[in-house]
Amino acid sequence: MKRRSKIGLLMVFMLVANLIVAEPISLAADSGSFTRQISSGGTASFHNSSEGVDTGVQWPEFPKGLDGNEADAGGTGNTGNPASPVINRSKSDKGRDDGGSDDGSRNNAKGKLLQSFTGLNLRQQRLANGGNQFTLEPPDQGLCVGNGFVLESVNDVLRVFDTSGNPRSGVVDLNTFYGYPAAINRSTGEQGPFITDPSCYYDNDTHRFYHVVLTLDVDPASGAFLGSNHLDIAVSKTSDPTGDWNIYRLPVQDDGSDGTPNHGCDNGPNAYGPCLGDYPHIGADAYGFYITTNEYSFFGNGYFGAQIYALSKYALAAGPASIGVTQFDTLGAVNGNPGFTVWPAISPDHDFDYRSGGTEYFLSSTAADEANGTHSARQIVLWALTNTRSLNSANPGVSISNTLLNVKLYTVPPASNQKNGPAPLRDCLNDASPNGCGTFLLGAKPPFTETLAPLDSNDSRMQQVTYAHGKLYGALDTGVKINGQTKAGIAWYIINPEAEGKRVKGEVNKQGYLAVPGNNVNYPAIAINSKGKGIMAFSLVGDDYYPSAAYATISEAGVGEVQVAGLGAGPQDGFSGYKTFGNPPRPRWGDYGAAVADGENIWIASEYIAQTCTLQQYVSAPFGSCGGTRTSLGNWATRVSQVKP
Repeated sequence: MKRRSKIGLLMVFMLVANLIVAEPISLAADSGSFTRQISSGGTASFHNSSEGVDTGVQWPEFPKGLDGNEADAGGTGNTGNPASPVINRSKSDKGRDDGGSDDGSRNNAKGKLLQSFTGLNLRQQRLANGGNQFTLEPPDQGLCVGNGFVLESVNDVLRVFDTSGNPRSGVVDLNTFYGYPAAINRSTGEQGPFITDPSCYYDNDTHRFYHVVLTLDVDPASGAFLGSNHLDIAVSKTSDPTGDWNIYRLPVQDDGSDGTPNHGCDNGPNAYGPCLGDYPHIGADAYGFYITTNEYSFFGNGYFGAQIYALSKYALAAGPASIGVTQFDTLGAVNGNPGFTVWPAISPDHDFDYRSGGTEYFLSSTAADEANGTHSARQIVLWALTNTRSLNSANPGVSISNTLLNVKLYTVPPASNQKNGPAPLRDCLNDASPNGCGTFLLGAKPPFTETLAPLDSNDSRMQQVTYAHGKLYGALDTGVKINGQTKAGIAWYIINPEAEGKRVKGEVNKQGYLAVPGNNVNYPAIAINSKGKGIMAFSLVGDDYYPSAAYATISEAGVGEVQVAGLGAGPQDGFSGYKTFGNPPRPRWGDYGAAVADGENIWIASEYIAQTCTLQQYVSAPFGSCGGTRTSLGNWATRVSQVKP
């Protein structure tokens, strides 16, 4: 067990709203709904794949970008944009120089760190399936826990541990798990589908694990995206995730093909091609299993509203040949504006809302460009699906409604500065001599002088949502003013929701900011146990900290002190932060973390940096591995921890 590291001179800020009440705005029960059947797509299982030989770099290292350019930096020295926009698209620019101001209040609650271990990392991802993988940033974070198992999933691998942190499976790439050809066959160059955005959930009612990814079809010869894309849904056949799983494939291109509705994602000056079901996330209530996406034009820049997909979780667990899916389109649903990242709630144990025939809640924000926002806002959106019990029938009668809740100011946050330290990829790229490291890495003279980049702090979209003890908990990234500086912080909310028939209303019970002077906290994930006590996980980075995995308690009493579960060993030193691989760079970090209740304890997972090394160690054989701790093009890792709130 690692000893807990406590932050000194930190500040946690809580603002208590005086039960802000908003009038409900309801949609018709059938507004934007579309029901269809999807068929079983076969089975999956944990076939352990071998680890590839580390050769330093094998171009192409990145999948093809949506603009048609090769997203690699090797061979001829031609560079594309490896930070492919399909991994968390965002229309919002950098954060504003403002944000909510703290009032200096905090409570002293602490969580007890029971255990903590390094989870999956970029080296494991890159070398999985015999090395027939791409280099990817960011990892994203799927975590689910149940029946004595901990399943962690990232871009683009997964692994099962027991609750003592011992591996119960090998590192399995998602292409193999879902029955597809390898991401790239390093012998033939043939490419398989591109998989991204993993999420997972363990359901205590059905005793099943549920896993979801977004899969984009590609041309096997060139790797070019074809436009068709689907959500792959895997459901374990038993409560043991190392056994077999059933797979369902839900097309989401929404252009009228493959049984989808036609949402016209090829209409408008910035839109062409089919739709893209980006950023899928999952939730569940007593009866249903829910997936939400952000719908963009696949090959353009248009945004067409969040989509909500509702399925019977009991039907999924039974594994029939086909299953019904009811889809809700949120275009224009929020006072004429589209929903954006409408995140569904999960609950501990069986702590669901059974009123109104079963209710599933969601939260979303309104500051981002996709929501027709202005990069700052004072409202969030509470959503409800009611009569979810009807998902178990042949003709579901589920209704959707939403209401706006007034909250304190939140903004699109600024980038998160990093503490300076050893960054051998940066140093390698800055060695442009004919026989230098950068020339060797790229096969051509490096085109830029590189500096350590700040990390992407998200765009104010809502993050993980939990419903417990009649309360709805959510958080998002925001700018926070602290000691005269605007840093990346977290705005958190505790809401009293109530669905009455086909309408929803809510009260903001408590809200506040979490921030650390001179540093940044980002990508929050909240889980609450059945006693109403919880943990909020996040990354911590800034003047004093390399990217670290951190957490704080959260309950109806507010948010407690920030504590560190995994102290970062060095700066993020990955390809997405350097102009050589995409100018301007977008140093990817997070996209989302994960937290889940398991009895009275909470499991959390966040991205952090677990290693550090010098340029001399970096260039030693095998090149770029720093003694087997990273790859030549990146060094992200994840931290998995168990905390007693």
